[in-house]
Amino acid sequence: MPLALFALTLSAFAIGTTEFVIVGLVPTIAEQLAVSLPSAGLLVSLYALGVAIGAPVLTALTARLPRKWLLVALMGVFTLGNLFAWQAPDYGTLVMARVLTGLTHGVFFSIGSTIATGLVAREKAASAIAIMFSGLTVALVTGVPLGTWIGQHFGWRETFLVVSLLGAIALLGSLLLIPANLPKGEAARFKDQLSVLTKAPLLKVYAKTALGYGGSFTAFTFLAPILQQVSGLSANAVSLVLLAYGASVAIGNIWGGKLADRLGAVRALRVMFAGLALVLLALNFTASSPVLVVLTVLVWGAFAFGNVPGLQVLVVQEAERHAPKAVDVASGLNIAAFNIGIALGSVVGGATVEHLGLIHTPWIGALIVLMALALTYTGRRADTPALATCK
Repeated sequence: MPLALFALTLSAFAIGTTEFVIVGLVPTIAEQLAVSLPSAGLLVSLYALGVAIGAPVLTALTARLPRKWLLVALMGVFTLGNLFAWQAPDYGTLVMARVLTGLTHGVFFSIGSTIATGLVAREKAASAIAIMFSGLTVALVTGVPLGTWIGQHFGWRETFLVVSLLGAIALLGSLLLIPANLPKGEAARFKDQLSVLTKAPLLKVYAKTALGYGGSFTAFTFLAPILQQVSGLSANAVSLVLLAYGASVAIGNIWGGKLADRLGAVRALRVMFAGLALVLLALNFTASSPVLVVLTVLVWGAFAFGNVPGLQVLVVQEAERHAPKAVDVASGLNIAAFNIGIALGSVVGGATVEHLGLIHTPWIGALIVLMALALTYTGRRADTPALATCK
């Protein structure tokens, strides 16, 4: 595998860290900026909305630009956005910085697969994409707990300073290692995107994605304050719990992929959504016990991200059947659906904290996940061909 792939992986690591590290910093930001927990949690929602908007819209607008220089520009803007967050004097400035970095996130992952496959021979394309996306997994395992620890001990601004340094290193790596003659791929035209959004089977997949992720993030956005205020864990312990959560995410992602291969995408998603709903319900009863809450969070991580392979496989299968000329666009819109779910889940979680209390976010999230589960039992005839090809 060429060294250029590791420049992409480092970029994915930096981007994944800045997206998810905010979860561990919610209590710290709320305290230091004198805002409420729901307001601090809104920083998760606004970043995700930036991703959801940036993925389809900016990808289409930048389709004709050379891939290397677009990537370099994206990492430049990403680095600046995190520097703005580092120097943010108030909540409003931090919001703008988060939205800016979210816009770059959306475009990066929309073009990242194209760049990765353009670096290797055709038979190694899947491995190249897997290497690039491993940056996200590593971010959850190491970047998020480390960033949380930095924020708790030195201030949340210093966390964004470190992430901006990672972005600068990734930019330098892209500048030096990414070749300039990469194929551009097909332009993601707005017409193609609109055609995808008229296909009911694809819309159903996007709804499953948004609801499945949204339900999880209703509680996950406020995991740090739950662990501190309800479970009675220290700030240092929260960092360790997030480290364990990231490890379970990595295991769950692999397990979810194997389950989708064995059972088919739809049946695997039924297992994942049912398990996720049960874990979120259990969290309501285990949150008051430091030991049980850690065990629950470990299981939660496996189910929360174990649905990703099934959802991605399913959207490609449905796109091949219903929008064969826009498979890449359909896959990119599923990334947007993930982030719409994160945004909506964070908003619902914030409203729940404000009106009911922290401990009510898990069961509210479970209800949302059950809606995703219900969708896997609708239109089964339409799903059967996808199941068959997935086995």
